[in-house]
This record gives sequence, C-alpha cells and structure tokens, in this order.
Amino acid sequence: MQVHGIGHLNLRASPETIERLRRFYIDVVGLHEGARPMFRSGSCGYWLYAGDRDVLHLTIAENGGADGQPPGVFNHVAFECDDLASTLARLDASGIAYETDIVGELHQTQLFLTDPTGIGVELTFTQTD
Repeated sequence: MQVHGIGHLNLRASPETIERLRRFYIDVVGLHEGARPMFRSGSCGYWLYAGDRDVLHLTIAENGGADGQPPGVFNHVAFECDDLASTLARLDASGIAYETDIVGELHQTQLFLTDPTGIGVELTFTQTD
C-alpha cells in the first residue's frame, strides 16, 4: 500500500453547528457544496469541494454531537488558495479575525483564522512569477 495524499476531513456535530460550519467554509474559506452520496448508515450532512474534489465532509451527529469524541491534538487544516487580495477583502468585510505570516523562503503568505467550533484554518497563498 502507498498513501497518495489526504482524501478528506470530516467534522461531526449537531445540526445547528453543522449549518454554522457549512456557511463558514463556503462564505469565508471559499469551498462549495457538491454531490454527497447516500450512505447505508443514513447519516446526513454535506460534502464541500475545492474545485472538483471533495475535501471536507460535514456530518450531522445523531445524538446532537455529544457522542464522546475524545479531545485530541488536532490543530488546524490548511487550504492552498489563490487571490489573496479578494480573500483579505472578504475576511475584512465579514469581520473575521485573522493573523498573517509571510514565509519568504516558500514565497507564501499564510492567513490563520478559526472556524466556528475553534478549529484552526490556514489559507496559504503561494506567489508564482
């Protein structure tokens, strides 16, 4: 077996929290909602896409999200992005707090923000010449 990359991330929470996360990842991060297959488990939720690839699955927890998921060491998710100027304008217009880091060696600008559940989100913009 050889791993080729990350398939997707899954966030599981109450219906109300999932709706807040859906709006955040669509309106702020720039993902878009796409097709989600029916599962035998009957679980509900959304698949969010970057281009034509599903990268974030939002699942409504049957018990409102109180299923005893262990606290962990997960820190943040990073998305490769383009159009830094319009992203900054969108964040500023939405009142979303963020921190900026410039990584000269990698020719990157990184924006760090937090989703509605406290998960760190990194938006990475690589300068190409």
